[in-house]
Amino acid sequence: MNYKSESRKQKAESRKHQAPVLLPTAYCPVPADVRGFSLIELVITITVLAILTLGTVPLVQVAVKRQKEQELREALRTMREAIDQFHREALAGAQAQANQQQQPGRTPGQNNPQTQPNQGPQNIFADPRVRVYITDQTIFTAENIDRYPPDLQTLVTGVSVLPITAGSLNGRGNANVTALDAATEQSTIPKTKIYLRRIPIDPMTGNAEWDFRSCYDAADETSTGGENVFDVHSKSKGTALNGKEKYSEW
Repeated sequence: MNYKSESRKQKAESRKHQAPVLLPTAYCPVPADVRGFSLIELVITITVLAILTLGTVPLVQVAVKRQKEQELREALRTMREAIDQFHREALAGAQAQANQQQQPGRTPGQNNPQTQPNQGPQNIFADPRVRVYITDQTIFTAENIDRYPPDLQTLVTGVSVLPITAGSLNGRGNANVTALDAATEQSTIPKTKIYLRRIPIDPMTGNAEWDFRSCYDAADETSTGGENVFDVHSKSKGTALNGKEKYSEW
């Protein structure tokens, strides 16, 4: 028994003095021709990327500005077309009112000496773009005898109109007039016509605010008399991409 116990003590002491066994670390061999970037190469790479970035930013800015210019042209064209259409139908309303006063009971557009097509530009009813006429003439003040819209909001809220009767047959028998159009033209109940869905936002300023010019203002006038809205311009004082025109002159 003593021999076995001494043998166990000797083995335990030998384990204490034995050096620990270390496992080998993972090693991934790298080919001799593969190496990392040097500091100079990193500096050159960053410099090239910076130059490319600086060259791309102006191109993006020009593209954004060109897109805004297209939106501005579209907004101006939409408002000017609405102003012109309002003006034509307002003149038709004034002519219809005058005709009815001279010949009570006659509907606008019927055959009479004042509305014959051969009378030239004074015959507003011969204009194919005029399908209705404005009945409410009270919106025009004594200063606005040319019948342009008093403001842009009028184009959004709309005005009362009536259809123009097409000739003495009132559209019946005319191959260019459908039954629905003929029935609509017989209506004597005014309807509200809207010329603008909304006042467009100026893409250059980000606001739905515009400069106006009445038909009595000079072309180079910087302020308006406020009689009517004959033309609209942007409030932006910026210069277009062509470097010659200002947005306020469009």
